Amino acid sequence: MTQSNFLFLGDSLIADFDWQTRMHHFNILNYGLPGETAQGLRHRIPSIIREIEPPELVLVMIGTNNLIIEDYSFLEHLRQITILLTSAFPTAEVITNSLLPCQLPWVTLDTLQRINGSIDAMTQLTGSCYLDMFSKFKANSDFFRDDGIHLTPKAYDLWSKSILEFVAFLIED
Repeated sequence: MTQSNFLFLGDSLIADFDWQTRMHHFNILNYGLPGETAQGLRHRIPSIIREIEPPELVLVMIGTNNLIIEDYSFLEHLRQITILLTSAFPTAEVITNSLLPCQLPWVTLDTLQRINGSIDAMTQLTGSCYLDMFSKFKANSDFFRDDGIHLTPKAYDLWSKSILEFVAFLIED
C-alpha cells in the first residue's frame, strides 16, 4: 500500500520534530525552516511545489517568528500561501494550524486569540481547514521550553496526536 504524502510547512516548531516517527502511516515531507516568517515561506512555496510529489495533506504552521519581530501584518502572506497550496494541490486537504500561546511579554493571550480568529476566518474564505491548538496548549506552561516559544516532548505528543485525530476526521468526512 502506498503511503500518502503529508507536507509540513513552517518554522522551527515544524522543523524541530520527527513527524515521521509519530505519523508512520504517512510519507512526511518536512519543509520546516528555523527562523521562517510567513513572508519567507510565501517566497519558498513555488520551489517547494516544483520539487515534491503532490501531497494528500498539507499542514501550515507559521507566524510565530513574525510575532517575535513584532510583525502583526503576516495574515495576508498566510492567505497567499493557502491560495498557492490549494491551487497547486487541488485534491489536498490544506490545514492551517493556529498560533500557539507562546510566552512573549509583548504578546497577550487576547492578541493571539484575535489573530487566531482571523486565521480561522481566512481558512473559511479559502476553503481550507483550521486546526485550533491554541486552546489545547493555553492552560499548560510545561508545553514550552524555557524560551517560551519552543515545545517540549509532551507538547509534541499532544500536537501530533491532535493532528492525527483531525486528519482521521477529515478522511472520514
